[in-house]
Amino acid sequence: MDQQLTGPLLYLLIVWGVVTAVFLVLLLRRSLLASHEDDQIFLDAAEEHMAKEQRELVAKINALSRPILGTGILAGVLLLLIAGMWLKEGLKGLF
Repeated sequence: MDQQLTGPLLYLLIVWGVVTAVFLVLLLRRSLLASHEDDQIFLDAAEEHMAKEQRELVAKINALSRPILGTGILAGVLLLLIAGMWLKEGLKGLF
Protein backbone atom coordinates (compact mmCIF):
# COMPACT_ATOMS: atom_id res chain seq x y z
CA MET A 1 0.00 0.00 0.00
CA ASP A 2 3.06 2.27 0.06
CA GLN A 3 3.04 3.03 -3.65
CA GLN A 4 4.47 6.16 -5.18
CA LEU A 5 2.45 7.90 -7.88
CA THR A 6 4.55 7.74 -11.03
CA GLY A 7 4.10 7.69 -14.75
CA PRO A 8 0.92 8.66 -16.55
CA LEU A 9 -1.19 8.75 -13.39
CA LEU A 10 1.02 11.45 -11.85
CA TYR A 11 0.93 13.55 -15.01
CA LEU A 12 -2.85 13.21 -15.24
CA LEU A 13 -3.19 14.33 -11.62
CA ILE A 14 -1.07 17.40 -12.34
CA VAL A 15 -3.09 18.25 -15.47
CA TRP A 16 -6.34 17.69 -13.56
CA GLY A 17 -5.14 20.03 -10.80
CA VAL A 18 -4.30 22.77 -13.30
CA VAL A 19 -7.59 22.39 -15.20
CA THR A 20 -9.57 22.39 -11.95
CA ALA A 21 -7.75 25.51 -10.75
CA VAL A 22 -8.56 27.30 -14.02
CA PHE A 23 -12.19 26.17 -13.69
CA LEU A 24 -12.42 27.56 -10.16
CA VAL A 25 -10.79 30.86 -11.17
CA LEU A 26 -13.30 31.24 -14.01
CA LEU A 27 -16.19 30.52 -11.64
CA LEU A 28 -14.84 33.10 -9.20
CA ARG A 29 -14.46 35.68 -11.96
CA ARG A 30 -18.04 35.13 -13.14
CA SER A 31 -19.29 35.36 -9.58
CA LEU A 32 -17.49 38.66 -9.05
CA LEU A 33 -18.89 40.06 -12.28
CA ALA A 34 -22.39 38.88 -11.43
CA SER A 35 -22.24 40.59 -8.05
CA HIS A 36 -21.94 43.94 -9.86
CA GLU A 37 -24.87 43.22 -12.15
CA ASP A 38 -28.17 44.88 -11.31
CA ASP A 39 -31.40 42.98 -11.85
CA GLN A 40 -33.39 46.07 -12.73
CA ILE A 41 -32.32 49.55 -13.65
CA PHE A 42 -34.71 52.40 -14.20
CA LEU A 43 -32.91 54.89 -16.37
CA ASP A 44 -33.79 57.97 -18.29
CA ALA A 45 -32.01 59.16 -21.41
CA ALA A 46 -29.40 61.06 -19.37
CA GLU A 47 -28.10 57.88 -17.74
CA GLU A 48 -27.43 55.88 -20.91
CA HIS A 49 -23.83 55.27 -19.81
CA MET A 50 -25.10 53.15 -16.89
CA ALA A 51 -27.17 51.04 -19.26
CA LYS A 52 -24.14 50.64 -21.51
CA GLU A 53 -22.02 49.48 -18.55
CA GLN A 54 -24.66 46.89 -17.64
CA ARG A 55 -24.79 45.59 -21.22
CA GLU A 56 -20.99 45.27 -21.25
CA LEU A 57 -21.09 43.44 -17.92
CA VAL A 58 -23.70 40.98 -19.18
CA ALA A 59 -21.62 40.41 -22.33
CA LYS A 60 -18.55 39.60 -20.19
CA ILE A 61 -20.56 37.18 -18.05
CA ASN A 62 -21.96 35.47 -21.15
CA ALA A 63 -18.49 35.25 -22.70
CA LEU A 64 -17.30 33.22 -19.68
CA SER A 65 -20.01 30.56 -20.12
CA ARG A 66 -18.23 28.48 -22.77
CA PRO A 67 -14.81 28.38 -21.06
CA ILE A 68 -16.47 27.48 -17.75
CA LEU A 69 -18.44 24.68 -19.39
CA GLY A 70 -15.38 23.39 -21.25
CA THR A 71 -13.03 23.37 -18.28
CA GLY A 72 -15.72 21.83 -16.06
CA ILE A 73 -16.32 18.98 -18.49
CA LEU A 74 -12.57 18.48 -19.00
CA ALA A 75 -11.95 18.36 -15.24
CA GLY A 76 -14.74 15.79 -14.82
CA VAL A 77 -13.46 13.60 -17.66
CA LEU A 78 -9.91 13.74 -16.31
CA LEU A 79 -11.14 12.81 -12.85
CA LEU A 80 -13.01 9.79 -14.24
CA LEU A 81 -9.96 8.78 -16.25
CA ILE A 82 -7.72 9.04 -13.20
CA ALA A 83 -10.17 7.00 -11.11
CA GLY A 84 -10.35 4.34 -13.82
CA MET A 85 -6.58 4.09 -14.09
CA TRP A 86 -6.23 3.96 -10.31
CA LEU A 87 -8.80 1.17 -10.07
CA LYS A 88 -7.14 -0.72 -12.91
CA GLU A 89 -3.78 -0.57 -11.11
CA GLY A 90 -5.38 -1.62 -7.84
CA LEU A 91 -7.19 -4.57 -9.38
CA LYS A 92 -4.09 -5.62 -11.29
CA GLY A 93 -2.31 -6.02 -7.95
CA LEU A 94 -5.05 -8.32 -6.66
CA PHE A 95 -4.94 -10.81 -9.52
